Amino acid sequence: MKTFGGPALILDRSDINTDEIIPAKYLTENSKEALKPYILEDLKLGSFDPKGEKLKNSRAIVTRANFGCGSSREHAVWVLEVNDINMVIAESFARIFRQNMFNCGMLALELPAQDIDTIINLGNDVEITVDTEQAKITATGDKAATFSFALNPFDRELILAGGWLEYADKKY
Repeated sequence: MKTFGGPALILDRSDINTDEIIPAKYLTENSKEALKPYILEDLKLGSFDPKGEKLKNSRAIVTRANFGCGSSREHAVWVLEVNDINMVIAESFARIFRQNMFNCGMLALELPAQDIDTIINLGNDVEITVDTEQAKITATGDKAATFSFALNPFDRELILAGGWLEYADKKY
């Protein structure tokens, strides 16, 4: 089974849209790999550097509400995938973005605002560990905190299979 989590990139803002995740001008690229250098290129957030080591080393994103809003393009999930980011934890997601995450075998987990606050307040070097069997997230920084999450049975099957294509190959 796939392992989810790792070093977390904290994006302390709501309404991060798909144009900020991957700018529309790159949608003509013909492979997922070609999208890789443009991840979060247009995101304006404090001292965030889309070319910095923090992003390059991150395997998870922790953010606020309505992540992935805007256009319904799959490219926004693909650019996360090719940059080895395998999960996003947020207060909420745009519906299509969330489902695209699961369709690619990635986790899109929702936690209440106070849990997101707790994770953000753990410090700059937060590490996320996910136990999909127990439906628990552990976030470790200056301290540690554990949270429960809900995952519907179909989304669980998608991540266990590795995404929609692998699920369909096994079922059909």
